[in-house]
Amino acid sequence: MARTPAENRKLKQLGDNVRRERVRIGLTQEQLAEKTDLNPRTIQKIEAGDIKILVLTLVKIQAALGCSWLALLGPDVKRREMPLWTLKK
Repeated sequence: MARTPAENRKLKQLGDNVRRERVRIGLTQEQLAEKTDLNPRTIQKIEAGDIKILVLTLVKIQAALGCSWLALLGPDVKRREMPLWTLKK
């Protein structure tokens, strides 16, 4: 199933945010892949906005980067749209 333009924008923004946070803490894509038990190519695809990712993958990335959910998901995500368990950190 093809993605909508809105989905493409959201995935691109997520990828940009992951890249920004990764660079901010000084990790390479390979190092982030190792910390998250993902393939480096998967990290590349996420940062490019080329693939949808599972919530569990996003949890691994957020934990490895040590950043807030809003840093990854962006300021336009409304609190009520996020599952409650994501707001505990």
